[in-house]
Amino acid sequence: MRTKDSFTHQILEIAASCYSISSGQLRYLGGSQNMVCEAQQDSHDRILRITPSSNRSKKLILGELDWILFLANEGVSVSTPLLSRYGELVEVIEQRDGSYICVCFEKARGRTISYPECLQDHHHLLYEKLGQLTGKLHALSKNYQPQDPKNQRQDWSRNWFLQNMDLIPPFQAGVRESGFKLVETLRGLSKDPNLYGLIHGDIHTGNFMVDEHGEITLFDFDEAQYSWFAEDIAVQLYYLVYVYGGEEGKDSREDQARRFMAHFMKGYTRENTLEDYWIPQIPLFLMLREMIVYIGVFRNYDGDESFSSLNNQWLKDWIAESKQRIEQSIPIVDIWNRGENTK
Repeated sequence: MRTKDSFTHQILEIAASCYSISSGQLRYLGGSQNMVCEAQQDSHDRILRITPSSNRSKKLILGELDWILFLANEGVSVSTPLLSRYGELVEVIEQRDGSYICVCFEKARGRTISYPECLQDHHHLLYEKLGQLTGKLHALSKNYQPQDPKNQRQDWSRNWFLQNMDLIPPFQAGVRESGFKLVETLRGLSKDPNLYGLIHGDIHTGNFMVDEHGEITLFDFDEAQYSWFAEDIAVQLYYLVYVYGGEEGKDSREDQARRFMAHFMKGYTRENTLEDYWIPQIPLFLMLREMIVYIGVFRNYDGDESFSSLNNQWLKDWIAESKQRIEQSIPIVDIWNRGENTK
């Protein structure tokens, strides 16, 4: 099977055995901070996730699982973690190069709605249901307390990518300066519990499934963090507009933003309410997401500023456009500060 260099066959075998899964059944799905595989366990579809402790500590992962189980107990459709054969939510594999933390999840029901399908006009009901699901998460977040305070999830400023801003080449001083200024601006925002709490942090089309009845099951809470509820909204919007590149894509980005926000907020306000002030602040969080995605591009940077080795012209164009937007502190879309009404 396909693996990353940091995950040896021995680690995979040990991890699989912890959940009575044959390592020969594992099918590699991907992952940036983790290694994610799919397999069957007693005729049930499972997701096995292996995380180097250098990326996530055991305490942080236990905090993630506590949040997921809380949401499941409150009736939210999420991919829940399963106990190992030893009765543990997490299993730790010790190796000479460090430790690896294993978790097994139920596989979410349904299918993904990926690009370009997710952009089509008829998916207004999907946007509405995403809004309702996100609103419920935020409403529940206001009353959530981790069972063990030592396992509390991190603050937004401890996001791995923001902590590794040095991945951006030194000669991109303008990008770095804008990133630091944005972080300082965000630090000055209110953290009132009605607008700030534990969020999913990475809701996009790759992190939920939709079943035949149109019901959504959310998974991959690996980026769960304490942040403003507006960030959870902005992340979803970002991934529905960033596909439209160039100046010629500006109208498409704005049309998509209006369409998404109108239906999303219709569902969101059924479960939670944000003060009117916070919706026009979404561009700040769009810039934050763009910064995070941009830093991620440089994780495997080889020193070639033109990224000539990339066989993906769309990505090359996005890198150039993103760099310019970040340097100029311009959000990818802003329909609020022009008198637009999304309601």
